[in-house]
Amino acid sequence: SEFCSEIWVRTNGEGNMDEFSPTGDLVAESYPNWLRFHIGINRYELYSRHNPVIDALLKDLVTQRITSVAMKSGGTQLKLIMTFQNYGQALFKPMKQTREQETPPDFFYFSDFERHNAEIAAFHLDKILDFRRVPPVAGRLVNMTKEIRDATRDKKLWRTFFISPANNVCFYGECSYYCSTEHALCGKPDQIEGSLAAFLPDLALAKRKTWRNPWRRSYHKRKKAEWEVDPDYCEEVKQTPPYDSGTRLLDIMDMTIFDFLMGNMDRHHYETFEKFGNETFIIHLDNGRGFGKHSHDEISILVPLIQCCRVKKSTHLRLQLLAKEEYKLSTLMAESLVRDRLTPILIQPHLDAMDRRLRQVLNVVSECIDKEGYSFVVEDDLHGVKGTEPVHSGPRQR
Repeated sequence: SEFCSEIWVRTNGEGNMDEFSPTGDLVAESYPNWLRFHIGINRYELYSRHNPVIDALLKDLVTQRITSVAMKSGGTQLKLIMTFQNYGQALFKPMKQTREQETPPDFFYFSDFERHNAEIAAFHLDKILDFRRVPPVAGRLVNMTKEIRDATRDKKLWRTFFISPANNVCFYGECSYYCSTEHALCGKPDQIEGSLAAFLPDLALAKRKTWRNPWRRSYHKRKKAEWEVDPDYCEEVKQTPPYDSGTRLLDIMDMTIFDFLMGNMDRHHYETFEKFGNETFIIHLDNGRGFGKHSHDEISILVPLIQCCRVKKSTHLRLQLLAKEEYKLSTLMAESLVRDRLTPILIQPHLDAMDRRLRQVLNVVSECIDKEGYSFVVEDDLHGVKGTEPVHSGPRQR
């Protein structure tokens, strides 16, 4: 693997995990699934297309015994870090609203709830789009008493537990926005749904770089961002590193399409692994504000694609395939999501909305091609393919 952790490097200068292991009698296959997932990360993806470790890791997220719980610092809403008996860790986002509830029309995107089912659905969508840039996420029914309250050493979290008038166990934790008695998370009577997202490698082993999204929203009730008022904004972005070479601008287009299909307006920053420099994929983290409204398509999310008129050939071909009746996006999503423990993850109107939005993405690309020509819009990232690995070349200069 291109992304071997310090464990292998320290025990074997070559990092050859098949011939040598720290204990002398174990091979990579006997390591916990979370570690095997970490070792499999490379420059182009978090996991390979047919990696059996991912299904095993998803099962671990649902079945491994939770040994400790802590609140994650920062953020507007409560998230918990859960540690399992095999020392793996995951980020737990508790259920805040039902599958049927839509984001109220008067809510700003930055004051919207984070949805546990959106995190689960985002992982499946990312996989179906063949991006593989979202860490594995699984839904789990958690016993709030045994698996959170009794497992935490965090007194601040422990003190926020109470019994509601309806005799349900509730807690609210500490955070900067929705952590109060009025926004308490309550079980039935002490069971609560949540999403568990597998942790990425520790930052001490694999530093990540945080980038400001060029098409970041203003996060202000009255101010507009520059891209909202300047139709030529993309030309400016294209002259700024790292968007002036390599695949980064095209990766932003992938992320734009991914967010539009989910209705996620909250992509203010993104991360990459520092080790791989600028020639690497964008990690699609924090997708909890997707799937808020099925009755509305937020076209402003597509502005980067509309302004830049650029897309990878691999992405364009995949989208065209998912628009066909026999490989319909909504059908593939429904088939994929039914495997999650908390199924149904999305109600039908959200699945239908994805098909509708996919057609809109393809229409935007078609308009771009009509205006600028196929070869200027669609970047051939499949040229010279050996097997299934694309050759990642820099974007063509106009």
